[in-house]
Amino acid sequence: MDIQFLVERLEALVVGARKLPMTNQVILEQAAVLDVIDQMRVAIPEEVRQARRVNQEGDQMLAKAREEAEQIIGAAQEQAALLLQDQAVLREAESQAEALQVRAQGKAEETMRGADQYASDVLVRLESDLVKTLSIVKKSLEVLEERRPQPSDP
Repeated sequence: MDIQFLVERLEALVVGARKLPMTNQVILEQAAVLDVIDQMRVAIPEEVRQARRVNQEGDQMLAKAREEAEQIIGAAQEQAALLLQDQAVLREAESQAEALQVRAQGKAEETMRGADQYASDVLVRLESDLVKTLSIVKKSLEVLEERRPQPSDP
């Protein structure tokens, strides 16, 4: 039975009771009042049990919500740590890539200098060989020119 209903019944008994003349006192039917009080005694524990049950359910829901919140926060912190770690790994990889690029550029420049020097040395030797060959060709032509009969020699 609803406790609110029983309180209203008790109030109706008091309001509907006969008044003593010239006082604020009323005459209540003892049996009716005691009956309502007995019903209230029975109803109050049920109301208290319902209130406790609702309170416990609220506490359980609150505990579950806190647990879920902690799990979400933990997962977010873990994800943030992974992202920070990934960023650190990315920065390290970028740094290593940059250092590797600088080394490769230096190596490429060194190789180009070596190739240029080699080509220069080959060209200088070739020029020297060509000068010698040209000199030999000129001397050979002079020798041939000297051997050739002159038009005035019959």
